[in-house]
Amino acid sequence: MVLRIGIIGAGSNTKLRHIPGFQAIEEVEVVAVCNRSLKSAKKVADTFNIPRITESPNDIINANDIDAICIGTWPYMHKQLTISSLEAGKHVLTEARMAMNLAEAREMLVASEASDNVSMLVPAPRNLKHEPTVLGLLEEGFFGDLLEIHVTALSGNYDLNAPLHWRNTRDLSGNNIMSMGIQNETVRRYAGHERSVIAYGNIFAKELMDNQIGQLTKVDIPDSLGIVAEHESGATAVYHLSNVAHLGFNSFGFFGTKASLKYEGDAAFIAPQGANKWEPLEIDLSNEGRWRVEEEFVEAIRDGKPVTHTNFADGVKYMEFTEAVQISMAEERRVHLPLC
Repeated sequence: MVLRIGIIGAGSNTKLRHIPGFQAIEEVEVVAVCNRSLKSAKKVADTFNIPRITESPNDIINANDIDAICIGTWPYMHKQLTISSLEAGKHVLTEARMAMNLAEAREMLVASEASDNVSMLVPAPRNLKHEPTVLGLLEEGFFGDLLEIHVTALSGNYDLNAPLHWRNTRDLSGNNIMSMGIQNETVRRYAGHERSVIAYGNIFAKELMDNQIGQLTKVDIPDSLGIVAEHESGATAVYHLSNVAHLGFNSFGFFGTKASLKYEGDAAFIAPQGANKWEPLEIDLSNEGRWRVEEEFVEAIRDGKPVTHTNFADGVKYMEFTEAVQISMAEERRVHLPLC
């Protein structure tokens, strides 16, 4: 039986991954696309041979010939579109980040639990190739107890002439800051829940030009962020994210009582205690992970397989972390988890 999918919001990730991913699966058809304008929807439809376009999300949500919906909009629309889609009897794949804030994420989870249909979030894509092997080594105790996790995501320039991006304004992005949610989702796969968070953020570019209205607009999301989190296991996680670091770099690593791991680009390295250099992490090809978001969504619908990357309950967890970061910055204090 053909699974028919409608697209609401055809941004870069939807065009790069989701539409081609669905179209590569047997007996799956992308039958309609809704974007911010009919012109942009038509451009996407022409590129991917999608037969129907609209600029009204309700045309997708209420269509009798659509079984599942991929929501690729900015976070400010996620809650409304997700809940409406579930109530209309549709399976839903929602782009990261889950919602504007924790309250919205919790509402989405309640709607998900009340529905018989599949609800799934687009996961953090980081280092999926090595993830099954690393998780296996953690479970076997190869790394011992985790002591520290370090996440660095530095990029961008300090450019007052840059146009305002939707990620610069809370009206569109909510509590989400740069790639914080993606970084935390990845950390949590390895290190589990946090029990406290302390954070500091700074906005260097106070105003940027909003090309939509032709005037300078206040920036209210930090472009530099530091976080220290204490995990229930006792491990400490340190994050540094920046959009103003010219020629910056990205790194991720954790350090245990028996061994350590670091990622560099698509490569992974390990160093047992006592070693004087890093060695490449060898993986069995049969255990190699990869991006399979669209496949997992379809398998969950057709075969009832559990969603692992990422279910709504896990999404609420990283939204709780996101909320704690915001509270910590606003109140200049350590915030304890879980939040009431």
